[in-house]
Amino acid sequence: MQRRKFLSLGVVTAVSTLLPSSVSATDFRVEAPASWEAAGSAEAVKALFGDIKPIEGQIKIKAPKLAENGGAVPIGMKSKVKVTTVALFQDANPRSAVAVFELGENGLFDIKTKIKMRKTANVTIVAKGIDGNFYSQVQKVEVSIGGCGG
Repeated sequence: MQRRKFLSLGVVTAVSTLLPSSVSATDFRVEAPASWEAAGSAEAVKALFGDIKPIEGQIKIKAPKLAENGGAVPIGMKSKVKVTTVALFQDANPRSAVAVFELGENGLFDIKTKIKMRKTANVTIVAKGIDGNFYSQVQKVEVSIGGCGG
């Protein structure tokens, strides 16, 4: 048992030396609280990013056209352009904002997650590019059985 403890401590030490010395994250619930209270995606996007005109086609959503269980709807997001921030929204639940990811300067992304949706609605992703432009994509997801008690 002592050998295992020693090896696990060595792995933790090795990994900690590889991590950047300063890791930070933005608390978007504090920085943009109105985006987390918004009932619709358009309102949440405006509260988070301001009045923007996003470009479509540079980022992709991979989601089922029909989700049999709204309690665990798989959502994939992928980019063709480098971005610093990616935000995920849905219009099925009382609050639209789902998650915001900060990616740094080399932000080509391929993110997969699962979300809850209580009914059929649009899923929207908006990304802020390192070039200052905003990119978005919207996909409708039909939900057979609601995942929020519906």
